[in-house]
Parts: sequence; structure tokens; C-alpha cells
Amino acid sequence: MSQVPADLKYTKTHEWLRTLPDGTVEVGITDHAQHALGDLVFVEVPEAGRKLSAGDPFAVVESVKAASDVYSPLAGEVVIGNPALAAEPEAINSDAYGKGWLMRLRPAAGAPAPALLGAADYEKLIAEEGG
Repeated sequence: MSQVPADLKYTKTHEWLRTLPDGTVEVGITDHAQHALGDLVFVEVPEAGRKLSAGDPFAVVESVKAASDVYSPLAGEVVIGNPALAAEPEAINSDAYGKGWLMRLRPAAGAPAPALLGAADYEKLIAEEGG
């Protein structure tokens, strides 16, 4: 069974979000998503300064099974992509909600709030998908 921390928000495309004390948002893929992909062998994270709209692809994760785009849950500007993932993509497999974060984003002022899921609703989504 996948871990679904109660303190995070989730998207229907299996990204998680954590609001940090400075107002930036940390984004990664969920434990469920990394399980579905399998062992990750390559991760491409975004460059600092890149502007994103909600729904834009911002990263690529590749496993031995497949490559998959990761989508930005919010509009904003990338503060940093996780530099450690270039050398250690498997950190997403071992610590999806910790060392495996993909980017930190400064949300755009006045951007519409996206429809995010709480932990219970995300768990229902996983169950509906057969996970």
C-alpha cells in the first residue's frame, strides 16, 4: 500500500505539494507514482527561473519501464530543481516525500487556486485506479 502523508496536497496526476515556511511550494511525485514507474534511472529537473503555468510539464522521470512527464500543480517560477537527483534518481524510490522532491516553486501572485486533493481524496483516487 502506498504512503499518503496527511499533511500534503495531491493532484490527480500523482504529484504532491508541501508549502514551506517561506511561502514556496515543494513538489514531487507520490509514493504511488514511483511504485508504478519502478526503479528510476534518470530524472530531469527544471532550471531555476523557469516560469510555469498550472499543468505544464516541468520534469521527466525515467525508469527501467518507462519515461513520464511530471506536471506543475501551480503557476509560478521555479526557485530550484533538486540538484541531487541527477546523481541519485533512486532517491525518489526510497524517499518520495523527503529527499525525492523535484522542484521548489514560488507560486504566481493572483493565479487561480488549482483543485488539489487532500490525503483521503487522493487515497480514494488510488483505489479507483486499482492501486
